[in-house]
Amino acid sequence: MKSRTYNRKKILVVFLSAALVLAALLGRLVYLMIFDAKYYQELARDLHEREREIKAARGGILDRNGVVLATNRTVCTISVIHSQIQDADRVVEVLSSELDLDAEEVRRKVEKVSSMERIQTNVDKETGDRIREYDLAGVKVDEDYKRYYPHGDLASRVLGFTGGDNQGIIGLEVKYDDYLKGTNGTILTVTDARGVELEGVAEDRIEPVPGETLKVSLDYNIQAYCQQAAENVLEEKQAEAVSILLMNPKNGEILAMVNAPEFDLNDPFTLNTGVDADTLSGEELQEQLNQMWRNRCINDTYEPGSAFKIITASACLEEGVVDLDDTFVCPGYRIVEDRKIRCHKVGGHGQETFADGIRNSCNPVFMDIGLRLGADRFYDYFRQFGLMEQTGIDLPGEAGTIMHRKEDIGTVELATMTFGQSFQITPVQLAVTVSALINGGTRVTPHVALGTVDESGAYTREFDYETEEGIVSEETSRTMRMLLESVVSEGSGKNAYIEGYSIGGKTATSETLPRSAGKYIASFVGFAPAEDPEVLGIVIIHDPKGVYYGGTIAAPVLRDIYDNVLPYLGIEKTESMVYTK
Repeated sequence: MKSRTYNRKKILVVFLSAALVLAALLGRLVYLMIFDAKYYQELARDLHEREREIKAARGGILDRNGVVLATNRTVCTISVIHSQIQDADRVVEVLSSELDLDAEEVRRKVEKVSSMERIQTNVDKETGDRIREYDLAGVKVDEDYKRYYPHGDLASRVLGFTGGDNQGIIGLEVKYDDYLKGTNGTILTVTDARGVELEGVAEDRIEPVPGETLKVSLDYNIQAYCQQAAENVLEEKQAEAVSILLMNPKNGEILAMVNAPEFDLNDPFTLNTGVDADTLSGEELQEQLNQMWRNRCINDTYEPGSAFKIITASACLEEGVVDLDDTFVCPGYRIVEDRKIRCHKVGGHGQETFADGIRNSCNPVFMDIGLRLGADRFYDYFRQFGLMEQTGIDLPGEAGTIMHRKEDIGTVELATMTFGQSFQITPVQLAVTVSALINGGTRVTPHVALGTVDESGAYTREFDYETEEGIVSEETSRTMRMLLESVVSEGSGKNAYIEGYSIGGKTATSETLPRSAGKYIASFVGFAPAEDPEVLGIVIIHDPKGVYYGGTIAAPVLRDIYDNVLPYLGIEKTESMVYTK
């Protein structure tokens, strides 16, 4: 009896245990089907769906007249899906042959168990089309875009280039990447349990959105001509580099920006210096590339030399510490404290007026008026003219001014600063500051991008840039235009003179650091027409061999450029171009 009762209890326990297990399983099933259903539905969908990205076409870059400076070429990405491959040997044979790849490397990727393995990107469309015609199971040929620059090295450091992911790396390409890159799309396909795409099941496709087209202020013809001029002087003078910048001084639009030697935008990772990349370590190669990609007009500073006398003269005229008829005597030097600071003319200029001093580019005259102004006021004008701030140009990596602290400017430092030594600025900073001093006193923001346009060329967006008025008075600006015109028509800038045009400008020759190296920078800044400037240009020749004076080798370069560019811009010659003084 006891045994029978025990057996019944045992059976009941087993039954209850089974019921509890069954209830737990049922509860779990209900939980999975109701509360966790979304998770497992997504997991199942992921197992049966494959997503491939469709690259968006990057927006083009057009010059101010609609000339294409950057566009796209169709290329292909070749991939394999392991689960769909039916004849691995044939796939390896075709891909290694068509793509000129090592067969064993291709086989390694083909036999790798993965959802998708990329074999090669940036394959030309003709090759991609041939591979597609083989109709190999498991081989995918997706069309993509590769950046293409139809003019090769034109404005290379301004335009910049893109990397393998089609994102901007330097120049406008990186600065305006958000506008240019667009939004990628996707292709979604359905597979069975083996990973084979199911026929008859429609693809889910999200179309890519192409990037916006950027219109810039560069003029293809002006850029090409300036670049040719830079390359000519680079070769003739065996110079280290030549920079040329042309801009509209009234609104800051950059018409041309040259940094010779330029590099090939379609092959931006090949050095243009003649150095064998195979002899360099990875770190050394990257350093060489970084140097090659630098834009000297904005990334590098230099001592501006006598071109800075434009700023010194403007500050002293504005402050009223000098008049045009003030007289000075130049014996060829000035003694400042314990230093003998020389004029470029060893024998001196003798007695001369302030106006003569500018035409003669006489260092003692500028030391004298600078000392009249004093270190504190000189520093104040330095700041007032905007030289202590970056220009805000819409290109990456702009360098700032390298300047003494105000409290460290002694008499010697002040004397050398008046003629552009012992501090450093960028070429674009000099261009912008001089523009403000000759355009009536408005400091503009230099820029390249004008806005984005649609297919018809109409603006969809226009970019605005800040200006600051009242940098100097209109009277000081008018006087500076007259003085600088006389530099070209009568003085040290005579090699920039063009019959029929009024051109203002200033020559400069500065010695680089260390002084013992004996290397020089020859430069010239000039604008036209002098009475109402519409274009301002700077030519900078780094370490020329032989004659290195700015008035001798840099001024003629800008003269030749203006001889072609001014008529192109519709600025006509006048039979008798006399500046009203």
